[in-house]
Amino acid sequence: MSLPGMGLLLLGIALIILGTIRARVPYQRYMALREQDANIARYEAWRGGPRLDPKTSASIAMQMFRRKAQIGGLIVIAGVACVVAAFVLG
Repeated sequence: MSLPGMGLLLLGIALIILGTIRARVPYQRYMALREQDANIARYEAWRGGPRLDPKTSASIAMQMFRRKAQIGGLIVIAGVACVVAAFVLG
């Protein structure tokens, strides 16, 4: 494997690790908030209808965590692209 290929391989592996670390915690928190939001929606349906303002602080936090998880996922995709490019370069 050539030097640029080895560099791309190491960069890709580093990006995959970094993206995974960066996306894991926000994704877990997003899923927990999503589950809480579903529970609140079931309770409101049982209680007699949704509240007047559907936007809550939890929904804003969910958007923030989802965005952070998406950025981490994009970093992982860039890492995979670097690994593939490293093998193409040989």
